[in-house]
Amino acid sequence: MTVTAVIMAGGKGERFWPKSRTNLPKQFLNISGSKSMIQQTVSRLERMIDITHIFIVTNELYAELIRAQLPNLPLDNIIIEPIGRNTAPCIGLASIIIEEKFPQSTMVVLPSDHIIENEDGFTRIIKTAVQVAQKDNNLVTLGIKPTYPETGYGYIESSKEMIELNQMEVFRVNKFVEKPDYERAKSYLELGNYYWNSGIFVWKTSVIRQYIKDLMPDMHDVLETMKSAFKNSNREEIVKKEFIKMPDQSIDYGIMEKANNIYVIPCVFGWDDVGSWTALDRINERDDNGNVIKGNILNLDTKRCIIESNGKLIATLGIEDLIIIDTEDVTLICSKDKAQEVKLLLKELREQKMEKYL
Repeated sequence: MTVTAVIMAGGKGERFWPKSRTNLPKQFLNISGSKSMIQQTVSRLERMIDITHIFIVTNELYAELIRAQLPNLPLDNIIIEPIGRNTAPCIGLASIIIEEKFPQSTMVVLPSDHIIENEDGFTRIIKTAVQVAQKDNNLVTLGIKPTYPETGYGYIESSKEMIELNQMEVFRVNKFVEKPDYERAKSYLELGNYYWNSGIFVWKTSVIRQYIKDLMPDMHDVLETMKSAFKNSNREEIVKKEFIKMPDQSIDYGIMEKANNIYVIPCVFGWDDVGSWTALDRINERDDNGNVIKGNILNLDTKRCIIESNGKLIATLGIEDLIIIDTEDVTLICSKDKAQEVKLLLKELREQKMEKYL
């Protein structure tokens, strides 16, 4: 059975502002290493999936960036969403296109902007997930073993029902859990059968299509209308017209929270979703005072800060737990405990008609 991959790459990465901007969002930046995050994602997948079987779902604004950064990717494998509608419509659109090209296939679905340090481990786990997905029409997800009580992630609760495959434990899922408060996250960590929801899924294309039909019938009808237009000369026009009818819904809420036959593979492979600037604390080396610094920086009595210069000298004295990010036209200064709220600044920029800084 053919294995394909669907990379979701339409996000704006707003919590990584001001480096991540509307015209150059996070997935196209070199956050860690010499390649952009989307280049790293494709390179990681090419260890097991041919580039002709890798598809990227994005919007028209980022199509040229993908062509420039991934010149070996077939142009037809860039799937354009007419409008952002969350992960369920994104996956649904990809599923009908892949179903047309590869009728008997298994899909690996993943975000474009995650860091994975142990790529050998990742490859082994994906290959195992494919085997589980191809057996008995299972839906498979990768669960990250939590290392601290994170409140910014959804969680997956596993049951005691387990199969062993390729020397890996694969558990049946009890339920998906929304982002918890701190005390609940602490209890999840102590219980040991809760995992961070990585947003990485594996299933047969035919199986996810059937689940969409059963659990999201309105979206299924829209997808069927689109699919019937594939042989028409005005295919793109019909897809655009129909896509706006899609619900703004995540695949977690639409399918995974309601489906049966879901399995989770617990993972430890150096994963980070790089959701905000504080991720740099986790993925970079820190100096003796716990600072992560990049560029032209002079620090005195500065502790646990994240500081990045765009060229000019940034000098600090007597500060703690701050994020300072300097770009050509914007300098962000915020406390670390507000890193998840950077989007509020973007909302304010829109309200004050300062879109040029977005």
